[in-house]
Formats: sequence, C-alpha cells, structure tokens
Amino acid sequence: MKIEKRWIISFIMISVVCTIGAFWPTVTENSYVLSEFGTTDHIVPADVAWMLTSSCLVLIMTPGLSFFYGGMVGKKNVISTMLQSFICLGVVTLLWVTVAFSLAFGDPVGFGSGEHFYSFFGNPTTFAFMDYVGVLPHKQLASTIPFMLFALFQMKFAIICPAIITGSFAERVRFISYLVFISLFTIFIYAPLCHAVWYPTGVLGSYFGVKDFAGGTVVHMSSGFAALAGVIVLGKRKNSQHIPTNIPFVLLGTGMLWFGWFGFNAGSALAANGTAAMAFATTTTSSAAAMLTWIFFDRMNGRKVSALGACIGAVVGLVAITPAAGFVSVPESMFFGFITALVSNTAVNCKYSKKFDDTLDVFACHGVGGIMGMILTAIFAHGEDASLLHGGWNVFGHHMMALVLVSIFTFFGAYFLFKVTNFIIPLRVSEESEHIGLDLSQHDESLDPKAQPITEPHYG
Repeated sequence: MKIEKRWIISFIMISVVCTIGAFWPTVTENSYVLSEFGTTDHIVPADVAWMLTSSCLVLIMTPGLSFFYGGMVGKKNVISTMLQSFICLGVVTLLWVTVAFSLAFGDPVGFGSGEHFYSFFGNPTTFAFMDYVGVLPHKQLASTIPFMLFALFQMKFAIICPAIITGSFAERVRFISYLVFISLFTIFIYAPLCHAVWYPTGVLGSYFGVKDFAGGTVVHMSSGFAALAGVIVLGKRKNSQHIPTNIPFVLLGTGMLWFGWFGFNAGSALAANGTAAMAFATTTTSSAAAMLTWIFFDRMNGRKVSALGACIGAVVGLVAITPAAGFVSVPESMFFGFITALVSNTAVNCKYSKKFDDTLDVFACHGVGGIMGMILTAIFAHGEDASLLHGGWNVFGHHMMALVLVSIFTFFGAYFLFKVTNFIIPLRVSEESEHIGLDLSQHDESLDPKAQPITEPHYG
C-alpha cells in the first residue's frame, strides 16, 4: 500500500517532538525568576481540589461535544465527526505543552512601559516543554494553586475551542487538512487571543477592559467566527440535507456538556470560593432558561417541540452566560439565556443563514451566543463602573470596540489560515469521498456493520 508523503511527514514531526521531550533538560522553578512565584505555603488545598475537579469537568466536555455533534450528522459521517472533536485531545495537548501555553501566558510581548504596557502574546520560549511550570503557585496568574494545575486547566479550554469549529464543515473536510488547520488555529489565533484577554497586561483585558470570566470571547467568539470562515472557504456540501442519525447521542452530549460546563465556568474563579458558587448557579439557570425559551419560541413559530431544539437551546444558554458567569446574579443569568436563545434561534432559522452551509449552525449558536454574552456582560456586570448599568459607559464602549476587533481578527485570521491549509493540503474531500461518507473514505470505519471497508487506499 502506498503511503502519501503527508503522512510520513506527520509521523516524523510527532517522532521529533516526542524524542526532544525525552532529552529536554528538566528546569525547576528555582532556575526561573523567583519573584514570579510564591511558596508552597501559599497553596490552598481546597482550591487545588476544586481546580483538579474542574479540569476533569472541562476535559469531559470534548467527548461530550463529539456525541453532541456526532448525533446530528448523517449516518455516513458520525465517526469522522466525533473523531474530529476527540482528536483535539491529542493535537492541542502536545501543542500546548510545547509552545502554545507560552504564547498564551509567557512573558508578555507588546508595547509601552510601566502601567501603560500592553501585550499581544507571550514569548513562545518562556514555558516551552513546561519549563518552570511546576508545583509552586504563580503570583499573578494562579496564586493559590500549583502553576502546573493552572496550565492544565487552561489547556482544556484550548482543546475544546477548535473542536467547536468542526460542526460547521462537518461531512466534507479532509482529516489530515483538519489537523493542519487546528494546529495553526491554536498557535496563531487561540493562544494570542487568550493572552490578550486573560494575561494581566493583555491589550484587550488591560486596555479595553474586556470582561470574559470563562471564555465567551476567547473560546466561543473565536470558534464561531472561525467556523463562518471555514464554511465560506470550503463551500456547500453536494447534499446539504440530512436526517440526524442519533438524537439520543445529542441528548447524551448535551448532558456531558452541561455537566462539564460547571468546571468551565465555576472553575474559572480559580478558587473554591463564593464566586465559584455564584458562577455554578448562573451557569445552570441561564441554560435552563434558554432551553425552555428555545422550544417555546419554536412552537410559537409553528415548529414542533423537539429534543434537538431543547439540546441546542441549553447549549446556547451555556455559551451566553460564560463571559459573565461570575459577574452577574442568578435572575440576570435567566435573562441572558432567554434573550440569547431568541436571537440565536432567529439566526439559525433566518433565510440568509441558509446561503451558508454551516452544517451544525456553529456560528449561529457559538458565534452569536458569544457576541450576545459579551454585549450583555458589558451591560450587566456588577461592580462600580463595571458595566453600562453600573455607571461604566466607557467600559461598555470599549467592549463594543473590542467586539469589532475580535470579530475581525478571528474571522480574517481563520480565513487566512484556511487558505494556507488549503494551499498545503486541499481541505475538501473529493466528490466521490463525500458521497461515500467520511467514515469509510477517510477512516475505513462505519456504524453499519454491513458496510464494506475500502480495501485500497482512498485519500479523497
């Protein structure tokens, strides 16, 4: 069997990275600037226990997303769709360890000085291969838990972000091309955006004052706009009509996402405290409100109440509250879910959205949900001069400016990376492979036990 060069190169790359790991010199915290770290006496055991739990909860969201998406696609593409989410656990983990964590939280690279220094991304060599990342707490980033735990918690966010994008181009993307794209996306879009919002000197957080408690901007807006870019670059499927294969998969995936989202939002308090408890509560009430709003609004528009609609509504509510989870009250979170469900539902069913073949409506749910969450956070966030309702007119204006900048950066950045990927390896499978289905044409696997495997290599 002939093996294409692209797979040989891929194997060589993973071999080199892992071999470097075997000989990479162990660097301890004592070798780094000690002023950046506290001592083990500063570690709070309760915070460590909660953050370990939260990291596990966020991790389970990616398999949950694979079930959520896998149940929605046609029966010839279930396995491929689920694998596209699941494979992020491998690809993004190694990228995060080697370079992406440094780009997100390494020594800041930017402009200005003193209190007016603003950074765009981190030095990619600061924490390469987890140098200086150990059991001591970092005074600025995570003062009561081991820095390694902070790095692992943040890694789970980086993993699920590109996985969200996959729903937009399901049923027509070449697997190896997808691997190239998520690698480029993690390095050039997710990590810099993460730094700009969450690093203490990041330009979006420190200059524009963007409030993003748990990733509405960093995760959902970036994945939503990247999904829209992918739809435009790849074009429509030959047959854009399909019947969801397994609604129970969607229900299971929604349950796993909802369960994991408690770690996603409440864990972003980085401590076992009252803020975490409030984020826990606002997360579930927003989702509940959105789920019911979605199905009732469907019925008001002549559509039947469906399990699929209830699941999508629940996820939209989770997306909406994410940037504000620790900044608003429980009653306000209900409004977040309600209004975002109305807007997102309208976007999903808008006739103009049908012009784009966003297979699983990723932009209408995650992109629009992230936008609504950012706007609502700028209106309702508690604290003096923290939002529009609390005297923060400048904060609201800066949020709107940042919204435009993030939208432009993530959309055009992703569009460019899709084009680069397509130049390296064509993104779209052949018409024959699309007809066969990606399960068989890309992976020689199928839900149908009677399906015949492709004995000859078929790269589509």
